[in-house]
Amino acid sequence: MKRKEISVIVSQKEIATGIFDIRLRTPMAKEAKPGQFVGVYPKDKSRLLSRPISICEADPGEEILRLVYRAGGAGTKEISAYAQGETLDLLGVLGNGYDVEKMRDKDVILLGGGIGIPPMLYTAQALRGIAKSMVVVLGYADCSLFLREDFDRVTKTVIATMDGSVGTKGTVIDALEAEGITGEVVLACGPMPMLKAVKKYASEHGMEAYISLEERMACGIGACLGCVTRTVETDHHTHVKNTRICTEGPVFDARDVDL
Repeated sequence: MKRKEISVIVSQKEIATGIFDIRLRTPMAKEAKPGQFVGVYPKDKSRLLSRPISICEADPGEEILRLVYRAGGAGTKEISAYAQGETLDLLGVLGNGYDVEKMRDKDVILLGGGIGIPPMLYTAQALRGIAKSMVVVLGYADCSLFLREDFDRVTKTVIATMDGSVGTKGTVIDALEAEGITGEVVLACGPMPMLKAVKKYASEHGMEAYISLEERMACGIGACLGCVTRTVETDHHTHVKNTRICTEGPVFDARDVDL
């Protein structure tokens, strides 16, 4: 059930330039699934809308949500200034994530690019012991490599950097090809050019692909129709070929969306 709750900041730190790691105590951690997100409200009342941030990790027992996000706009920069013990309003848990059970006994490839990397950590943790095999390919602009050590503790991790400073020079697709990585299904989150490439790659290699779309969101609950993407089939809600990323997504079967 979507609801607004007060969370308490357990810790917050900058883990790369402009990238922040915040841990919040909230009962929402008991409900969070890989690929879902929460809306985080700035305290400045001139900023009315929540900021959608994907869930990096969840600890149901301790009721801790871990969010890793980029402080790019005014709202997220404000959020990044808050410290341990302060409170933040959350809206959640939002969206439909990855159906981990569908990956049972399959060879799974996880692809994360840029700020699409954090939600793949919780996904990898959930797949451990379920997938037949798993490899993670992470794409960075440079050698910042935030969260790389966290992934290394879960499964085999391959790195691609656009500047060639670490791992394969280029994209996550370049790294797949360079390393000869194969699988049955791809789970991916990242910028739109990357997701378009993932959809094409999966189609050419006869693989299933489930992609998490990034989009600016206003309400986060499907009311405003501000975050839509084109679909192959007509949507039952709008009666046109589009769908709402915040409610029907953010994770979609790549075959169902027209990127």
